[in-house]
Amino acid sequence: MLAAAGFLFGFAVIANAVIEGDTHAFDERLLVAFRNPADPADPLGPQWLKIMMLDITALGSVSVLSLTTLIAIGYLLIDGKRAVAGFIAVAIAGGAGLSFALKSGFDRPRPDLVSHLVDVHTLSFPSGHAMLSAVTFLTLGALLARTQDSRRRRSYIVGTAIFLTLLVGSSRIYLGVHWPTDVLGGWCAGSAWALACWTLALALQRRGRIEGQAPADTLPV
Repeated sequence: MLAAAGFLFGFAVIANAVIEGDTHAFDERLLVAFRNPADPADPLGPQWLKIMMLDITALGSVSVLSLTTLIAIGYLLIDGKRAVAGFIAVAIAGGAGLSFALKSGFDRPRPDLVSHLVDVHTLSFPSGHAMLSAVTFLTLGALLARTQDSRRRRSYIVGTAIFLTLLVGSSRIYLGVHWPTDVLGGWCAGSAWALACWTLALALQRRGRIEGQAPADTLPV
């Protein structure tokens, strides 16, 4: 809960700075750092890097995250862990609703400093891809790890979830569709939500309300 509170505080600090306009210099400097100084429409790196970033950013789309969630829920249902499957569905749906509410509340426009390498039509803060990938990957990673009795498997699952979350958020900056503080805010909000879900799941497992094979007094790391 302390970690969740820390991420929530981080989001509040970033959001306040965005509202006050204190992040412009940082956002602009970092955004243009990924572009050719002679041509802001040209991202740094070879063509294969741009293609790779386009593929990576798709991992944070609503369709891919929804499909990933459904696959995980289906696996848990087959494995007889119905309570965990239901908890995951509610946790991720709640995170998605929170992301939509935050975007609507802050109403920040997309960056126009560099050209967008993908089409976007929604608001900018916080980054939906960064927040929803954190909500989905971290929540799934933590709860799936809680069903494992091996510390090595738990660490691998959670480490992979963190890695994917960081990749998706970074791709949004590279593609020029989000200010860096949009991504940082999305990571903070999504991580706070996932950590709160981890804590709740831990409490429910200790009470025997949802299934879990891992020791009830340890976190999935």
